[in-house]
Amino acid sequence: MGVPETGYRPERVQRPAPIPIPDLALTAPEPDAKPTPARGFDAVAEAVLGDEPLVTDGAGTAFLVEPMGLINEAVKAGRIEEAAGLAERTVDEAAAGLGPEHPEVLRLRELTAYIAYLAGDPLRSFHLSLDLARIRHRAHDAEAAYGNVQSAATAWRAVRDPEQGLALGRDLIDLWTELATEDGPAVEDIEELESARARMGRLTERARKNSG
Repeated sequence: MGVPETGYRPERVQRPAPIPIPDLALTAPEPDAKPTPARGFDAVAEAVLGDEPLVTDGAGTAFLVEPMGLINEAVKAGRIEEAAGLAERTVDEAAAGLGPEHPEVLRLRELTAYIAYLAGDPLRSFHLSLDLARIRHRAHDAEAAYGNVQSAATAWRAVRDPEQGLALGRDLIDLWTELATEDGPAVEDIEELESARARMGRLTERARKNSG
């Protein structure tokens, strides 16, 4: 005699996400949005997964070679919490030795933002990326600033709370709009800015429904 149908279904075990390759979307898109690849972190992902030198500036940065290697190995192996701790300590040491806006310190901060994103902390990833975008913008490095804006946008799309998303989105779009008025890649990629503005509209609608 067959076993009676009870309607019970065992819950599916949620397994940790695999370490992504460049251009892989790491978070589920909103129901009303098309899938968006994590393009903002492409350069960092390629550096972690590729064969390029981990430290590009040879002036007094040899002390970074070993910790950078350990960080990348931890990321590749999926030990994200370990990688996050190593990255935080290395950023502090590098900033103390080289200055907070040294190119290698900025690269390390980009890596820290990427690791925060992998660790499921989009808020920290967003703030790190947007701070970097402001630094690059002040330095008139439009290409790097826009890359950091794209990273911030990727982290922002992973924020599910609409009120929080609206607050972050205002800061993001303000800087993004400023970049789009100047020479640089943001001008040539205006559709991405319009997509971000469209998401702000969806977040506003969701926040309104939640408050009602």
